[in-house]
Amino acid sequence: MLSLDRHAPFPQSPDGWMGQEKPACCKAGPEERAMSEKTIVGIDISKKRLDVAVLPANEQWAVANGEPEREELAARLKMHKPGLVVVEATGGLEMPVVAILAAAELPVVVANPRQVRDFAKAKGRLAKTDKIDARLLAEFGHAIEPEVRPLKDAEAQELDALITRRRQLVEMLVQEKNRLSGAPRRLQRDIKEHIEELQRRLARLNVDIGNAVKSHPLWREQDSLLRSVPGVGTVLSTTVLAELQEIGKLDRRKIAALIGVAPFNRDSGMMRGRRSIWGGRAQVRTVLYMATFSAIRFNPVLRAFFDRLRAAGKPYKVALTASMRKLLTILNAMVRDRRPWSPEPQAT
Repeated sequence: MLSLDRHAPFPQSPDGWMGQEKPACCKAGPEERAMSEKTIVGIDISKKRLDVAVLPANEQWAVANGEPEREELAARLKMHKPGLVVVEATGGLEMPVVAILAAAELPVVVANPRQVRDFAKAKGRLAKTDKIDARLLAEFGHAIEPEVRPLKDAEAQELDALITRRRQLVEMLVQEKNRLSGAPRRLQRDIKEHIEELQRRLARLNVDIGNAVKSHPLWREQDSLLRSVPGVGTVLSTTVLAELQEIGKLDRRKIAALIGVAPFNRDSGMMRGRRSIWGGRAQVRTVLYMATFSAIRFNPVLRAFFDRLRAAGKPYKVALTASMRKLLTILNAMVRDRRPWSPEPQAT
């Protein structure tokens, strides 16, 4: 009979009472043991310093975030022969470190900050310092085992930077145009001049983006394929080339989930919630959203698909999101098969 004495000792094992041995079915298998023996490195990156944590050796140190120090760090990590090196995406600040680690043939992964933070919350880790974050990244790599993906080459990174800069200029243009309507007369001339300057810069940047695409044979071919679809223009095509290098390499479900247009279930017990999209690459999804507005007007396949969903009683936003997914599926199949647009159904 179980004693309820307040002074009785607590069980020592989380799997049973009084240190009961873990059942054979719950013991670590060969793959888990192999992963536990791997060396996992976490690196927290700031402008001036790199904090490093190595598990299971339980080593931690910090170095300056400079070119010589990054080279020395890569050489030191090679001696550890890590199975995984995890860094966190920090708005591009991580790229010099990632480039040097990748050049040293280290298995480096750029983790999503939201996933890392959710992992910390799940572990009850509320404190946050650079040293703690480096260890947390190593623990995240050990527990989650994120997939190592090939990094963008220098040309792809340059095109990505051009696309990002274009997006920034467009955002500034919208802000200035919104300010113009409510600005005092004295300031309107200054705002108009700034708008004209931004428009000139945007035009030059569009030329640079076009030249970058034309100079790359594969991009030139894929750009031609993508822009053959009614409703797809330069902005969507170049954004896909720069920020969706997986296009044509994944199936329709994976590519939809990657962009964030795949509906996910929200069910629990007897409750059946409304499915909704979540996560994904927001910048690509935003451009795809705007392109779909054009496609449901001028693309006969997308227009018929959208009208059919609306006739079936689907809300406007639901039908539009489904059309985004349909357009993405078509583009993915075209690049995979290297076939230009055809209104005839294509295998997806």
